[in-house]
Amino acid sequence: MTTPLTTPAAKPATPKPPAPGAPVRERVEFVLALIRPAVQADGGDIELADVTDTGTVRIRLHGACVGCPSSLVTLKMGIERNLRDHVPEVKLVEAVED
Repeated sequence: MTTPLTTPAAKPATPKPPAPGAPVRERVEFVLALIRPAVQADGGDIELADVTDTGTVRIRLHGACVGCPSSLVTLKMGIERNLRDHVPEVKLVEAVED
């Protein structure tokens, strides 16, 4: 009896870092792409809805994130903290609904 060959699950491609001086939206998208696998591992997802001129990033939550009591903590302590650390122009992150 032969056993089928198994291949390891493909890892998501690591996003390419934006060029120095890239627009704020591009840098925000890069940071979100790094965070997204952790959110998806819990059954949720995040989508960039908007980046304002005043530094507000608007995120749309999907999947298990919708209605989750921990989503506010994830938004503020995870997403906002990472964005503010890596994109100094970001001042605030807020969730938006459809």
